[in-house]
Amino acid sequence: MTLLQMEYMVAVDRFRHFAVAADHCHVSQPTLSMQLQKAEALLGVKVFDRSKQPVVPTEIGALVLKQIKKILAENDRLQEIIEAQRDVVAGELRVGIIPTLAPYLLPLFVQRFIDQYPLVKLIVNELTTGVIVERLKAAQLDVGILVTPLQESGINEQVLFYEELMAYVSKKNAAYAKKYVLPQDIDPAKLWLLEEGHCFRSQIMHFCELRKSGTASLHFDYEAGSIETLRRMVEVNDGVTILPELATLDMTNKQLGCIRYFKHPAPMREVSMVTHRDFIKARLVASLRESILSAVPAKVKLNKSKNIVPVL
Repeated sequence: MTLLQMEYMVAVDRFRHFAVAADHCHVSQPTLSMQLQKAEALLGVKVFDRSKQPVVPTEIGALVLKQIKKILAENDRLQEIIEAQRDVVAGELRVGIIPTLAPYLLPLFVQRFIDQYPLVKLIVNELTTGVIVERLKAAQLDVGILVTPLQESGINEQVLFYEELMAYVSKKNAAYAKKYVLPQDIDPAKLWLLEEGHCFRSQIMHFCELRKSGTASLHFDYEAGSIETLRRMVEVNDGVTILPELATLDMTNKQLGCIRYFKHPAPMREVSMVTHRDFIKARLVASLRESILSAVPAKVKLNKSKNIVPVL
């Protein structure tokens, strides 16, 4: 059985649809189906149950696919060893990054990384934390950039930096008159939050102790999908939201006037690169880490790991 046939099988297992898998592999569906039939004939077993929709592996097919994924991973590792000896950084790097980091962190390093490593194909997907972890475990991503600690079995975390959390306060809000704020200064009824599924939402709820507030849920009938929406809602309406430090880098002087810092020690969120314990492409991941760290503002690099807000 060829490596290409193995890749076709993994694609069908991932998408559970022959046409979608063929499109992903850039071949026609008849070509993919023919190659899978040849591979199954060689193995002497049916890997997929085609009578079901979506397509699912047979019982023995699941075992075959598990071994095939190991073989493909070892082949990637072999290529990495060869490239390291040739002193070449090349290949494909699939990255997942959470939405509250993507618009602020990616512009800082992506172009530099592409210019420095022209032989690397960088594929970036903006995903929630849960989806990133799931895809890392399924070998559908090589690395994730997200907020930790996760305390997730099988996932390795490597801290990049600590990002200060700040209050963004409307001029109409009572907290605007303060130089520094405390979590209890924020009225839960006037706090704008991201929608469910964002780890940043759970951090803010924990930090402001909203789970203990009996009135907190009464006014959360609008939940934004992005930090930029939250910022705009505060500017136009009465209210408060919490922003991560990188989201303040491009602010105008007028917008910076709405920033209120929390009293020392400032709350921080821990930003890390995460990989599965069996990950390969170590050199590519190390190169990505180096590019990110070289692009992060000096002030952010100086932040300390005190008062990290937990991810619930």
